[in-house]
Amino acid sequence: MALFQASTQRLLMACGMGGAIGLEREWRHKDSGLRTNLLICMGAALFTIMSPIMAVGGTQQAQVASNIVQGVGFLGAGLILHTKARVQGLTSAATVFVVAAIGMTCGAGLYIEAAVATLLVLLALQLVGFFEDKLGWKRYPMVYEVRADVGNVVSKDVDRATQQAEDVADALHRMQQAILKVLDEYGIRLSVLERSNVAGIERVSFTVVATRREHAKMLHELRSSDATDQVVAFRDMEEE
Repeated sequence: MALFQASTQRLLMACGMGGAIGLEREWRHKDSGLRTNLLICMGAALFTIMSPIMAVGGTQQAQVASNIVQGVGFLGAGLILHTKARVQGLTSAATVFVVAAIGMTCGAGLYIEAAVATLLVLLALQLVGFFEDKLGWKRYPMVYEVRADVGNVVSKDVDRATQQAEDVADALHRMQQAILKVLDEYGIRLSVLERSNVAGIERVSFTVVATRREHAKMLHELRSSDATDQVVAFRDMEEE
């Protein structure tokens, strides 16, 4: 009964520590959210509790612990996505790795160490990112959408329709030139995410990875251009 109570307490502590980190990840809308981190932390704690029972000697106990690290490594690798522009999911993968370590610590009965580690992880995820944003040196992605009112070619008159088509082509050319001019100035390659025409409004969306100051300058230059009618920017939800 004493062994059961001690094991239950360790598992509950692991659930609490992993759940605390999972809530932070859930708040940031990450794939590795509350349930994922809670289960990883509890699973690592359970393996740690069971290792003395499953293993005959001390060496085999160490092998059980090393297998936990390998298993978590596979989970972390599944969270990392590599795109043409950047690598996503590194912070989530690192979080999963340290959550498993906290679970092992809870499984060993070291509650104070696990609590300190959990606090440090939460501080790293929240405060470090806050200071990075305030200092202005962190590069982060934003989705830019540049809009130009090019109108619709609806005239039945051939000459007028031809002139309108030329005006549309000229407006599109000037808008694209304005975008390329700004991006070339900062050495950023244009990678179009979406291009469409809605009721005569030409929309071009693309991702820009830059610092806060660079984002502000580029947005100002794009908005002040005569070739653009409206420029909006959205924070990338997949940002770490």
